[in-house]
Amino acid sequence: MIKKSLLTSVSKPARYTGGELNSVVKDKTRIKTRFAFCFPDSYEIGMSGLGMKILYGILNESDDVWCERVFAPWPDMEQAMRENGIPLWALESGDPIRDFDIIGFTLQYELCYSNVLNVLDLAGIPLYAKDRGDDFPLIVGGGPCTCNAEPLCDFFDAFLIGEGEESLPELVDLYAKGKDEGLPKSEILKRLAQIGGVYVPSLYDVEYNPDGTVKRYTPLCGAPEKVVKRVVYDLDSVYYPTKPVMPLIQTVQDRIMDETYRGCPHGCRFCQANVIFRPIREKSAATLNRCALETYLATGYDEISLTSLSISDYSHLDELCTELLGWTGEKKISLALPSLRADSLSPELLEKISGVRESGLTLAPEAGTQRLRDVINKNIREEDLLRSCRIAFSEGRTQVKLYFMLGLPTETENDLKGIADVAERVVDTYYSTEGRPKRPVQVTLSVASFIPKPFTPFQWEPQDPLDRVSEKQQYIKGFIRDRKIRYNYHDAKGGRIEAVFARGDRRLGKALFEAHRLGIRFDAWDEYFSYEKWLEAFEAAGTDPDFYASRRRSFDEVLPWDVIDLGVRKEYLIGEAKRAYEEKTTPNCMTKCSACGASKLIEGKKCPDRGVVYPAEKRRERPVAAAVNENGTPSVASAGAKPKLPSVNAEGLYPVRLRFEKSGVLRYISHLDLTRMWGYAFARSSLPIKFSEGFNPHPKMVFASALATGSESTAELLDVKLTRPVSFGEICDSLNSVMPRGLVVLNCYSPERKLSDVAFADYVLTFEKEPVIPERIVIKKKNGDGETAVDATDRVRLEKRGSAIYMRAECSNSGSVNAEQVAALCACGGEYYSKRVGFADGKGNPFA
Repeated sequence: MIKKSLLTSVSKPARYTGGELNSVVKDKTRIKTRFAFCFPDSYEIGMSGLGMKILYGILNESDDVWCERVFAPWPDMEQAMRENGIPLWALESGDPIRDFDIIGFTLQYELCYSNVLNVLDLAGIPLYAKDRGDDFPLIVGGGPCTCNAEPLCDFFDAFLIGEGEESLPELVDLYAKGKDEGLPKSEILKRLAQIGGVYVPSLYDVEYNPDGTVKRYTPLCGAPEKVVKRVVYDLDSVYYPTKPVMPLIQTVQDRIMDETYRGCPHGCRFCQANVIFRPIREKSAATLNRCALETYLATGYDEISLTSLSISDYSHLDELCTELLGWTGEKKISLALPSLRADSLSPELLEKISGVRESGLTLAPEAGTQRLRDVINKNIREEDLLRSCRIAFSEGRTQVKLYFMLGLPTETENDLKGIADVAERVVDTYYSTEGRPKRPVQVTLSVASFIPKPFTPFQWEPQDPLDRVSEKQQYIKGFIRDRKIRYNYHDAKGGRIEAVFARGDRRLGKALFEAHRLGIRFDAWDEYFSYEKWLEAFEAAGTDPDFYASRRRSFDEVLPWDVIDLGVRKEYLIGEAKRAYEEKTTPNCMTKCSACGASKLIEGKKCPDRGVVYPAEKRRERPVAAAVNENGTPSVASAGAKPKLPSVNAEGLYPVRLRFEKSGVLRYISHLDLTRMWGYAFARSSLPIKFSEGFNPHPKMVFASALATGSESTAELLDVKLTRPVSFGEICDSLNSVMPRGLVVLNCYSPERKLSDVAFADYVLTFEKEPVIPERIVIKKKNGDGETAVDATDRVRLEKRGSAIYMRAECSNSGSVNAEQVAALCACGGEYYSKRVGFADGKGNPFA
């Protein structure tokens, strides 16, 4: 395991410890295939992805496969790893991923490519596939970016095209069989190429024309001429993760994600996702309701997000919302519909999604004029947008976010001005709406640059040069004069790199390697992205980025991604591009089929008519929540606790004090994350906890004193109130049955004094080397300007007992002495550990 001193020296050390609730730990001596599932971005981003949760669960259902997780370490941890010679490890076992059989990368966006190479380097794995012998792991990629994986072909052994619920287990099984037979990697790859949806780039020869365009792809060794994406037909019967891993720290998506259907009927011509996920396949409302409830019982999340590309097109939305509202309201769970179209909002729907928490309204007109909305086939009229805004305003909303793009094909200055005009008309609509709130309105414009993507009708279009993008951004800004309109736009340089790799070919591998050599990583994060370094990498590789991003391509050109078949015919895409130039729209495919070709992916079956749901097959029942304490600690009830009940107070509530232990990897989480963890635990336990009032209700909790990150404790105190009496033993049992390792309720009782009476905290400090008590105790306090040194000598009492030091320090919620910093001062450069063992009142008497 990584030393504690290294973990506490970096930001958010819980990113790297594992040990989360619902994570899967197996006996590796009984495992045939070890799979490292890597999301090449930070833990907080990766742990929010639904695809990773699905495939992690599917692989771990197999007794002889162990799938573990790995993420790109943040730059401060990377530096510490390189300085200490520590290879990248997997979270569940702590083993180096270099020792695994397969490493699978999920490729969600092009700006993560530099992190892929950095992860391989940190793992001690050669970057180029040609340099990796049979003793190195198989490197596999999946996700949306594999629809054009050519820029990464030099570094990967295989790619999975399409949905992986069926193809990934097939790949793992075939790999295991080949390994058992003693086959070399080259032979295993030939076998893998015969699995539907598996693209092995080394089995394709690429030729180029004198002008640099692709001439042809030639398959070798029996590889298919085109790799057809995999599609899961029946979403009701396919595996779904109702017991996902619970992150130890806050992530981007701490919520239940209920995937309603795949695909999108609207066919916006700039949108790659609607092609990647075709054809449309729905889940039944009953399945979605069951999955949401099971996931809630296993996690305690307080929000359910109904995910899809266009949730208003789910044919059973009203039925689903009604079923969910039947149990979510009493549990203070809110519903979120993150992909509403501007023409779909109704007062009834808004009332359902308002639920527990109120938020603003987000809509995506995409273009500022009806002409350009017709060009991109958005099929939304301005009156639809304004009607939705009026409904939201009449229901009390005061904030609207509008998403637009600039640089779209055929765009004119009038289209750009139209973006500002739409925002002004939304403001006017607010003030003309009867029953609106008295507060001022806030309209936020978010304008992104168009990026032509493969497998869209606009894949042949050029991207605007950077100087032209900047001119357009400022042109729009000149028309925004109302302070009620906030205008946001991003530097288009990142979008340019994204376009280069989205439409690139294999020759970009050299530029990507040069980028890694220059230290490029975390390109999706503004603080680390460097356009200048990318230009240096392109120059070193002899690559012209304009060739890929800014060049208009002819319809008869062989495209780098023509070796992949996503089901949609190229003739259909060409036809849609021509209709765009004619400013003609195409009806959504629920209204009229446009013969795109995607139905061939579901065994010749027709795409569903509106309202059709595929029949569900019998599913395996899965446990909803742990029935025993994961810590292995005997419950209070089983230890013979008497069924004593808490006393009622003047408010008619039942105050309860919990004494709990925080140990192991949980020492690395912050107090804020501990508070979140307790909130979810109370929800999982179903105890009747009193919630706060208002638009953002949460369990009312009071802690004795925040524990420093890095410290353990056997004496933490937490006060809550129950709305009905529950025995102390039942409270302890209910909580301990749903706690992650390292969090154990030790005792439960009625409080006699307020936690504000706590004045001192007692600690035991232990050390790797013989400690020394310093003459002065100077600690660092964070403030708005950074850190300030504070002399805490008079607030701390240290007493050496053998090889340990006992410490009593003043503590309060406004300013406690950090035990970790004190231990570091005594440690003489060795490892150190701090454990809180009790509290005392102002007179020095023990406090409980």
